[in-house]
Amino acid sequence: MHIHAICRGTARALSGKTAKTGIFKTPMQGSVMIDSAGIVGDAVCNKKHHGGPDQAIYAMGSADLLYWSNTLGFQVEAGFFGENLVVDGADSATIHVGDRLVMAEVTLEVTAARIPCATLSARVNDADFASRFRAAGQPGFYCRVLKAGMLVAGEAVTFEPYEGFKVSMPLILQRFRARSLTDEERAACLTTPLATRFRAMLEG
Repeated sequence: MHIHAICRGTARALSGKTAKTGIFKTPMQGSVMIDSAGIVGDAVCNKKHHGGPDQAIYAMGSADLLYWSNTLGFQVEAGFFGENLVVDGADSATIHVGDRLVMAEVTLEVTAARIPCATLSARVNDADFASRFRAAGQPGFYCRVLKAGMLVAGEAVTFEPYEGFKVSMPLILQRFRARSLTDEERAACLTTPLATRFRAMLEG
């Protein structure tokens, strides 16, 4: 695996909207600083649902972008869905909470799947896209930053799979509510390093 692209965005409004979003991201050149909040200088506008230390980085795999390029009928470029990183050789359908991505200076830990919202649908100009995105099981994945440092596109990534209970990204998309899991599944999910917002879904 390696880092295909590192993407950063500034706050701007979607067409016809007044509220600003950080979903518009473009690849960066050269070394980029990653700290506990994510990519330094990246825009996070809706902090109720996005960002924070448990969702500091949003990543997609090259397999995800290929899937969506084929599904949408156009070339999906790095940053199109608001992702900070594109990891060549990764596929979010096979990523689990607790998996780690280790680079020369930066270490990331997977914490949750990306849950689609109205902003994502507006970005694609398809009112039904959020439901399609959820059903597809190729959502990308949020990470917390375990080790901060500089990161550059092209850098090698070592994948370290989580050894505990396996919580996949498709499982989070399709069943992640307390009422949709058995008591045993819910308890097992809570043993993993889930993002705080997602733990609240199961605990509340």
